Amino acid sequence: MSDTYASDTLNELTPEPADVRRVVVLISGNGSNLQALIDEQTHDRLGGEIVAVISNVADAYGLQRARDAGIDAVVLPHGEYDSREAYDGALIKVIERHEPDLVVLAGFMRILSSRFVQRFHGRMLNIHPSLLPAYRGLNTHAKALADGVAEHGCSVHFVTEELDGGPVAIQAVVAINEGESEASLKEKVHAREHLIYPIAVKWFLEGRLRLDGDAAVLDGTPLPPQGLRLSHADAAEELDEDLGDV
Repeated sequence: MSDTYASDTLNELTPEPADVRRVVVLISGNGSNLQALIDEQTHDRLGGEIVAVISNVADAYGLQRARDAGIDAVVLPHGEYDSREAYDGALIKVIERHEPDLVVLAGFMRILSSRFVQRFHGRMLNIHPSLLPAYRGLNTHAKALADGVAEHGCSVHFVTEELDGGPVAIQAVVAINEGESEASLKEKVHAREHLIYPIAVKWFLEGRLRLDGDAAVLDGTPLPPQGLRLSHADAAEELDEDLGDV
C-alpha cells in the first residue's frame, strides 16, 4: 500500500494570511459544483479561499477545473489502499496539511468512515440532489419521478455518520412539471445546486452558519429540519428561469 499522492504544487504551498478562511474540496468527477464555488471565489464572493481540490479519481475533470483556476490539484487514488479506513487515514493527512477551516464534498463518491467524519465534525458540508430527508442515496431524480411527487430539489447539509442524514442548512425546490424527464429534472436540480452551495459555504466561512448538536444554526438561530428553503419561484427568479410552464 502506498502513502504517496500526486500534487501539482507539492513543494509550492504557501500558507494564506491567517485571516483568510481556507477550504478543501473533495471530488470524484466533473466538478460542476466545484466550478460554481470557483466562480464565486473569482469574484471575491465566497468568503474564503479554495486552497486544494482532492480527488480519488485520477482523470476527474474537476481536477482540471482546479488547475485552470490556479488551485492545488491532488490525486489520492483509493485503489492503492487495502481498506476504507486506510484510505481515509491517508486522506485525513492530505487534507490537514492544507489546514482547512471547511471541507466541502462536491460529488465525492465515497462512503466516509466514522473516523473521517469525526475528524472534520462540524466543518464538513455536502450537497445532495433531493429535498432531504426524502430520497437519501443514489438515483434521486428517478425515484422522485417514479413516486409522482410534485416537488424535488437539493439540500446542503452538515456531514454526520448517518448517510445523507446531517442537519440541513439550505434547500432549493424544483416543481416537477407534467411529462418531466429525468434529464430535464436533473438539469434543473443542478442549476439549484450551483445556486445554493456557494451560499452555504459563504455562510460558514463568514461565521454565520455552524453546527450545534443536532441542529444547523444560522445567525444564532436554529434552523428547521429543512433548513432555509428556497421555493421554486424564488430559485427560478434567481436563475432567470421561465415560470410560464409551472
